Amino acid sequence: MKIIIAIDSFKGSISSMEAGNAAKAGILKVCSAQIVVMPVADGGEGTTEALVEGLGGKYVTVEVTGPLGARTCARYGILGDGRTAVMEMAQASGISLLKREELDPLRATTYGVGEMILDAVKRGCREFIIGIGGSATSEGGAGMLKALGYEINDEDGRPVGPGLKDLDRVAEISGEKVPKELKECHFRIACDVKNPLCGENGAVYVYGAQKGVREEERQLFDEKIRHFADKMEEYLLKTSCPAGPGKADGTPAVKRAHADYRWAEGAGAAGGLGFAFLSCLPNVELKPGIDIVLDAVGFEEEAKDADIVVTGEGRMDFQTAMGKVPAGVARAAKKHGAKVLAFAGGVTKDAGECNAAGIDAFFPIVRGVTTLEEAMAPENAKENMALSVEQVFRMIQLFDRH
Repeated sequence: MKIIIAIDSFKGSISSMEAGNAAKAGILKVCSAQIVVMPVADGGEGTTEALVEGLGGKYVTVEVTGPLGARTCARYGILGDGRTAVMEMAQASGISLLKREELDPLRATTYGVGEMILDAVKRGCREFIIGIGGSATSEGGAGMLKALGYEINDEDGRPVGPGLKDLDRVAEISGEKVPKELKECHFRIACDVKNPLCGENGAVYVYGAQKGVREEERQLFDEKIRHFADKMEEYLLKTSCPAGPGKADGTPAVKRAHADYRWAEGAGAAGGLGFAFLSCLPNVELKPGIDIVLDAVGFEEEAKDADIVVTGEGRMDFQTAMGKVPAGVARAAKKHGAKVLAFAGGVTKDAGECNAAGIDAFFPIVRGVTTLEEAMAPENAKENMALSVEQVFRMIQLFDRH
């Protein structure tokens, strides 16, 4: 019997690999199956830790520009191959770095994200996995582009200020100072939203309020972003490489049919950071985070001959079925006919939706009345996971004998 274990972290409690190894310990008390433990995450918080821990990587801490310009320390990972960087934009430009009263969409910038990318490029990375959730910004990724060498100037040839404030003053964009090494890079962007950059379904109208945009400001701010998108289209149309910096021989890295990405799915993610990636960086993929992570760990190849896949997360409810890690794992596992079991710290009454999403059966691991603090204590969580998984596999063995 071959079993794959791919469990999301229990946030605030145990990591993906800790959960997976605890489940493995439970199975091994019952049978001597072939067991593969894989790190998984959804591209958001915890993705860097899951992949670094699970794939033999290391952490790098670099000082970058924070969302409002102050210097801050951001951490990202470099995987064991030495070429793949895993980072979360929230480390540099996240809303969690600011207090509610500090939110300022006119000033908030993604400049620090570009600084993180450049740091990884200088260390030899050419493959990037970047989660872009949790941003404090609404400036179309202009800050990141400036950090990467793009010049975004007003009609007098002066750089426009940071944030959303001066996007309507952009007169010209130039990529002449972009480092040639970026032409060699491949970016997989974990993006779970499909919003365009502009309009009533765009970055400002849908996500602006949580970043400090008042209702009466939405139209004005959206117009600023539209102007920036217009100038970006002009830049892309006049360059020989409308898909970004291109390859070292001068040919485009990716040939695309048009130069206006404001309406592309995911362009509005992270305040328009998705738009900046699509417009100006070569070899870009915007995909659901779980799909990117499963690809990075080689899940599909392992799943081809798997009998059972074990997944889970801290809390399973109806939202789990709407694309969270266990549902993504189940979807991939079902392509190859594996049975899917899930384990969670807690299970709500509406979690039955998970069965329709490909999870054959799910189980809570808490073994009695307890406080949340006690249940989330790492040693308790690992023990509960191991004991619960053990009992489920004892039942499987019982039926297999008959």
